[in-house]
Amino acid sequence: MIKHETIEKNIGLMILLIILVISGGGLAEIVPLFFQSSTTKPIDGLRTYSALEFEGRDIYIREGCNVCHSQMIRPFRAETERYGHFSTANEHVWEHPFLWGSKRTGPDLARVGSRYSDDWHRAHLYNPRDVVPESKMPSYPWLFENKLTGSDTAKKLEVQRMLGVPFSDEAIAGAQEAVQGKYEIDALVAYLQSLGKLHNNYDKVR
Repeated sequence: MIKHETIEKNIGLMILLIILVISGGGLAEIVPLFFQSSTTKPIDGLRTYSALEFEGRDIYIREGCNVCHSQMIRPFRAETERYGHFSTANEHVWEHPFLWGSKRTGPDLARVGSRYSDDWHRAHLYNPRDVVPESKMPSYPWLFENKLTGSDTAKKLEVQRMLGVPFSDEAIAGAQEAVQGKYEIDALVAYLQSLGKLHNNYDKVR
């Protein structure tokens, strides 16, 4: 057995042992998650994004919305009373990349769908202070000018299907037509309205 004094005097050995201990602990925590249905099997009734919602998700990521808004409601009363049912892994098994996040410069958006009208979202994104005077969020007027071509939407869905998201052949075939000519604001609002609304099985979330 290696004496403690020997380890303390040999920095290389200490680093190696620290790496082994941390790796072992990490594997013990992470590996079981790959075999639990609660983290690998989608919740009952979960649907895929529509082509327009998916394009909106890409815009959401492009504009850095996920940097200031989390999509992870923690299982605490203060959180669930404000935002709704706490988030669970089986709601997000088709998210690539997942957008749980942890920073909240703005409120959590995990269940923002249908909380506000489309017109409210449009006004908020055009100039946040028109509807929330104390807001620090920047304005996004170009979303009202830029149009989607849909030229690569089908390919995006195909890649997602390769990752396990069950997009149908019909959804992929009609992806370009579904988004072509729509404004980016239409896509982003569609995505925001889908959050928390991709299933209605909150009684089965646990």
